[in-house]
Amino acid sequence: MRTTSPQEQAARTVILGVAASDSHAVANHLIAYSLRGLGFDVVNLGTCTPVDEFAEACARHPEAEAVVIGSLNGHVHEDLRGLDRAKQSGRIGCPVIVGGNLSVGSHKDGSSHERLYAAGVDHILSDPSELPGLLDALRAERERTAVAAGRAAS
Repeated sequence: MRTTSPQEQAARTVILGVAASDSHAVANHLIAYSLRGLGFDVVNLGTCTPVDEFAEACARHPEAEAVVIGSLNGHVHEDLRGLDRAKQSGRIGCPVIVGGNLSVGSHKDGSSHERLYAAGVDHILSDPSELPGLLDALRAERERTAVAAGRAAS
């Protein structure tokens, strides 16, 4: 049996950006660079990206495996207003992953993660090095679901 090389496989697409009020670009570029090195096609929307721009990118790239949103200024809760509506309407149909500094100040509120999940975030990462593993796990889950759906349909 012949295996395919990474170059022969279709590129895996990820939509990347920084939350709407956040202009911190360095981590965004490093994550894009890292993912591209792993063979991902990264649609990098850059800094100060509102939810509507993520939804528009999802419409242009329906093959996207995930939307990855970074925040360093801590205002991600306000910046993601409307994410739940965009997901419920199907404008953002893939998982949303958030990481970075998720609250303002040195005191971290224990309810921060629950509020982000309630806002429509699917996964929260504390370290960008966790991202490739999470993307692989999400892909494996999609494949298992597709196989199960195929069995149920036959």
